[in-house]
This record gives sequence, structure tokens and C-alpha cells, in this order.
Amino acid sequence: MDITYSPQAQNFRLEMREFLKLNLPADWRGTGALEKAKVAEFTNQWRKILYDNNLLALSWPKRYGGAGLSQLEQVVLSEEFTQAGVPLGGSNDQFGIQMVGNTLIAWGTEQQKEYFLPRILSGEDRWCQGYSEPDAGSDLANVSTKAEFDGGVWVLNGQKIWTSGGHLANWIFVLARTNAQVEKHKGISFLLVPMDQPGVEVRPIRMMSGESEFNEVFFTNATTSAENIIGRPGDGWAVAMTLLGYERGEAAATLPIRFRMELDRLMELAKETGASKDPLIRQRLAWCYGKVEIMRLLGLRTLTGFLNGKSPGPESSISKLYWSEYHKVVTELAVDILGAQALVPSGRSPSTAFRTDDPGAPNSSMSWVMAFLNSRAGTIYAGTSQIQRNILAEMVLGLPKEPKLVSS
Repeated sequence: MDITYSPQAQNFRLEMREFLKLNLPADWRGTGALEKAKVAEFTNQWRKILYDNNLLALSWPKRYGGAGLSQLEQVVLSEEFTQAGVPLGGSNDQFGIQMVGNTLIAWGTEQQKEYFLPRILSGEDRWCQGYSEPDAGSDLANVSTKAEFDGGVWVLNGQKIWTSGGHLANWIFVLARTNAQVEKHKGISFLLVPMDQPGVEVRPIRMMSGESEFNEVFFTNATTSAENIIGRPGDGWAVAMTLLGYERGEAAATLPIRFRMELDRLMELAKETGASKDPLIRQRLAWCYGKVEIMRLLGLRTLTGFLNGKSPGPESSISKLYWSEYHKVVTELAVDILGAQALVPSGRSPSTAFRTDDPGAPNSSMSWVMAFLNSRAGTIYAGTSQIQRNILAEMVLGLPKEPKLVSS
């Protein structure tokens, strides 16, 4: 594990700090200090600035619109932007650039790269993820959406659920079953599917907050061209694991920073409420500090392998399992520090109050209570903790598969 940065990377860090100084207001305190209506406006303006300065896809080759810099410089940019409380791109770039874009670079044909990558960067194509299904949440090998090759096109039938931003996207990357005669993991393919067609229906899922961030997506004889498969038929599981690795790879650099900022805010809250005088509270805060330090070192190990050319693999489940379980504990501690105040939280509205890892977010009881509730979801989305443990046991440690219960 290498915990040092090269002189080139350190010089780039200084460049990024100067860039932030020149392009942010003098009184900037992070997106958490903005009202909800202003966050989207700022994010759109900020994405244009990044696009104009070729900072959206720093490590992509120049021929596809990237900056052609190293993965280490991408890590440095992620660290500096996170500490400054600014996004790494637009609201859709996690799916477009970080997920499907990086996966295309790893798996795509030259024709696919030349067509899709510039459109992702320009924002012409907006992507969403077609993984989860009603009977295949974290267990992606159980997907039942079918894709059959017919007359030079793939024909899809089935349903996806919890599709973030599906109502805003015009493309979706889909895990679909293309062969039902082989083992589940081997019968899945990874397809790129246009959403602007009669065979695709998007139905918003209304949440308790009144918003509809998630969607159901139904495919009824929807089609996509033969060349819109990533890898070969049956490679879908391996492609999906690569994509999840890229999703979590950048998080290895940014999450320790975010959780450290959050913990610093919690320690401030403990002092303000007088809870820091309680030796048990101090002990629990110290435990959290140790966990964040371990997270930082785990991140450095992940990044070292990533920067040395090691492709993302099932080991990335370590980070997901670690941070999601940690976040339940630290936010539960926050609620204990608040005491009765947690029952009548005050601060911003619930839709904007759960950010406790942004330098400008309000350190209010509402923020901590919403973070506490949101932390429970973190052990479910992007793969439940149980599934992460199974992946690590079977694919990293080589242990036998968990036996399936047979009902009598």
C-alpha cells in the first residue's frame, strides 16, 4: 500500500485549489449551505464550468473527450472537490461518467467508445441503471428481464425497479437474461437501451416526502441494436462487477473525507449539548474516530491497487459493507447525543436536511435525524450487507456457497 503522492500529483493538487479559488464565490461554504432550489441551479452551472475546463473525465483518453491524465490526478481532484463541498459533476454523471463511461472504456468496442463517450460528456445522453427487479434486488444473478436476439436486434421484456433518475434519462444500461439454459451468473448480458421508444414505460414511485426520485421501468418488446451489447452474450455479470467497482473506486477516496467531516461536526454537537462530558459518549466518539481512520487506510489500499492497474473486482464489496454499517452506528450516536431533541427536530425541511458530511450543511437536529433514517437505507441500496458478505465469502475468500433452504 502506498500512502504518498507523487510530486506531479501534488502540483496538480495546487492547480485544483487555485481553480476552486477562481471559480467559487469568496464566501463559499459548500452546497450544503444552499437552499434546495439553488442546489440544482449551482450544479448545472458548475458542470458547465467543469466541461469547459475539461475536468469532467480527467483520466479518460483525449480522443474520447477526456483530459488524458492519470487515475491519481483523478483521485486528487475528487479529494479537493469533496473537501470544498462541490460536486464532481452534474446530477447524472454518476451513472453516465463514473459508471457506464468507465465501463465502456474497460469493455467497449472502439465504435462504442467513439459514439457514446463524447455524448456522455456533453450531456446529450443521460443514463440510468437497470439492475434491480421486484424479485432481484441485491441478488442480481436472479434477474428475470429477458432479452432475445431477433432479426439483428435485442428484444427486451421485463421490469426494473428503484431506477434513480429514470424519468430524466434517455438511455438505460440493463442487465438482462439472454440464456436461461446455463448457470444464473453465466446467462446474463449487459445491454445499452434507448428509452425514447414505445416499448419502454417509466412509472415514478412516489415517496413519503412527496418526491419521485425512483421509478419503475417496464420493457414490452423494447429493442436495442445488436452492437449495443457490452462484452459478449453471457459476460453481463463480469461487466456489472466492473461497473460496481468503478462506482466504489472513487468512493474509496472521497468517503473517508466525508465521514471525517461528518464526525468533526458530531464532536462539535457533543460539545454544544454538553454530551462530551459523558465518558461513554467520549468512548463511542473515539470508536468512530478509529473506524474512520481504518476506512481511510482501506481506501488507500483500494486506490493503490486501482492506480497500479488492478481492475475493480469483488474486493470492492469490503468498502461498501464497511461504510454502510459504520454509518448506522455513528448516526445512532448522534441521536443519542441529541436526546429528547431528536423527537422534535428543528432545522431545514426533511428533503434537504440529511447532509451532515458537507462543510456548509446545517449542524441541526433535523440534519442528524434525517441522516440517521437515511443510514438504514445505506445497508440496502447498491447491495445489502448480507449480499456483500456473501460476495466476499465466496468470491474473495473462496468459501463454499451458502446452502439454500428447501421448504418441506
